[in-house]
Amino acid sequence: MSKPKTMMIDDVKYIREDAVNTVPKPEGSYVIVRCRNAGVHSGYLKHRKDGVVRLENSRRLWLWWSKFSLSGLAMCGVLESNKSEVRFACVLPWIDLTELDVCEIIPCTIEAKASIESIPEHKNDQFEDE
Repeated sequence: MSKPKTMMIDDVKYIREDAVNTVPKPEGSYVIVRCRNAGVHSGYLKHRKDGVVRLENSRRLWLWWSKFSLSGLAMCGVLESNKSEVRFACVLPWIDLTELDVCEIIPCTIEAKASIESIPEHKNDQFEDE
């Protein structure tokens, strides 16, 4: 039997703490990784070991619009109003990034992950005529 996520006491609604947090645990979770030289990537954090951060099913995030920063992208996803301008690369089975190059690893909410994954892969020939 599942636990209720909310309850009312004296006309005040209370939400269970574990029902509020939609950010998954680090290893195996969907993250955004910002690097000094290799750009920005999203994907599933496989591991951090031997000086390497491995992402699986990763995409390079080349151009995006979010609520102010990468943190906003990780929490809220792509701004719907600018979705047509967003450019994300193809999905790679995995990529290794050196820990020396990695500046930050930001966990994504379930909503942000879905938003990032909803962006079609950018193709080289998309803008040949422009």
